[in-house]
Amino acid sequence: MDTAMIEAVGLTKYYGDFAAIDNVSFNIKRGEVAAFLGPNGAGKSTSMKLLTGYLAATHGIARIAGHDMAIDRIAGSQRLGYLPENGPLYPDMTPRSLLHFFGEARGLAPNKLRERIAVVVELCALKSVYGKPIGKLSKGFRQRVGMAQALLHEPEVLILDEPTAGLDPNQIHDVRETLRRIGKEKTVLLSTHILQEVEAVASRVLFINDGKLVFDGAIEEFRKSDSDLDRRFRVLTQSV
Repeated sequence: MDTAMIEAVGLTKYYGDFAAIDNVSFNIKRGEVAAFLGPNGAGKSTSMKLLTGYLAATHGIARIAGHDMAIDRIAGSQRLGYLPENGPLYPDMTPRSLLHFFGEARGLAPNKLRERIAVVVELCALKSVYGKPIGKLSKGFRQRVGMAQALLHEPEVLILDEPTAGLDPNQIHDVRETLRRIGKEKTVLLSTHILQEVEAVASRVLFINDGKLVFDGAIEEFRKSDSDLDRRFRVLTQSV
């Protein structure tokens, strides 16, 4: 439980003179579910792209399961499942064909791939749409397909960017139930600006505002000074 599976060390990303994130440091240990909280444009997605190796940092180090994602990205990616916001899915494919495609791209042996597809289809409740074109699915089902591909290779670490954005209440409930099941055995960093998400699935809060990390602690500590999470959110977004 003491092993750090996600590490940010002084992460900084500049676009010209603009600092999208500035000297962000934290680590998330094995088995933790942490919510990355903050207003729109605060730097959550940029931080996640740096952690996954999708973007290169201006300064600092991002590690996944001990692998520096700037110099050892492939090894780190083998331990990582990533669901970006509005993650790209091929609309003409079905969940069946897409999962086979990603599994083969990751080099899973045929028997192992069949086994893993069965597991993620059950976990993400995709049986009813397994043979339907992804482009015809609701956003909730598309999110579940994206989560299934992120889980396909049995990663130890999951980074999920706004997995419930734009979903209706029933779809949000389904995705949260999936996250609760996943969180029992994975290390999860979940980006959100929805406070109910934090209480529903996470035990730890990382709060970013204007590119700076302004809070890092347990959810009990986060709400300790103010039981109203909406008010606490406003206080932190006005403090930098």
